[in-house]
Amino acid sequence: MGAGCCGNEARFDGVSTAYRRVLWAVIAINATMFVVEMTAGIAAQSQALKADALDFLGDTATYAMSLAVIGMSLRVRATAALVKGISLSLMAAWVLGSTLYRVFVTGVPEAEVMGVVGFLALAANIASVVLLMKWKDGDANVRSVWLCSRNDAIGNVAVLLAAAGVWATGTGWPDLAVAGLMASLFLWSSVQIIGQAREERRTAALAAE
Repeated sequence: MGAGCCGNEARFDGVSTAYRRVLWAVIAINATMFVVEMTAGIAAQSQALKADALDFLGDTATYAMSLAVIGMSLRVRATAALVKGISLSLMAAWVLGSTLYRVFVTGVPEAEVMGVVGFLALAANIASVVLLMKWKDGDANVRSVWLCSRNDAIGNVAVLLAAAGVWATGTGWPDLAVAGLMASLFLWSSVQIIGQAREERRTAALAAE
């Protein structure tokens, strides 16, 4: 996925009425699913559900920020992407930290709740991915939106696998393992976004000289 992140070719900057409408749609989808999944994660004592809910919240903020900076200078858009990349790193740290904490907390997540909510979240994310597919390549601001949507879809498949693992083993270890994998995915996406954003900030600085 990172092959198209470098180079100085012109990239789609998000200035499109259709793209703005899609962003509004995915903002609504992700905000709704954050509330649903976090509530379910707390009720089911599932760290994977909570991690995925946090990803929904991060995506809601990402899409809102992306929408706000459309049409602004390359430096502003790259800076916004840089902030989003850093926030993904912080999200990864939170998930890893809370996952380690869960190792020492008794209680097995409710696999049934994880499965039902996981399917609902997957449907929501597939809808977002389909809406954004046309604009998966672009500047760091646009690309960060795509990466977050892709992460959500992958994360929901992982939550379903965790639910199956919890049900099959009767332990919380599959839930913890999936949460850790999701944190790694957040961190890798963060590295990609930050790298492209820094490159675009350098390009903007050179153009201003």
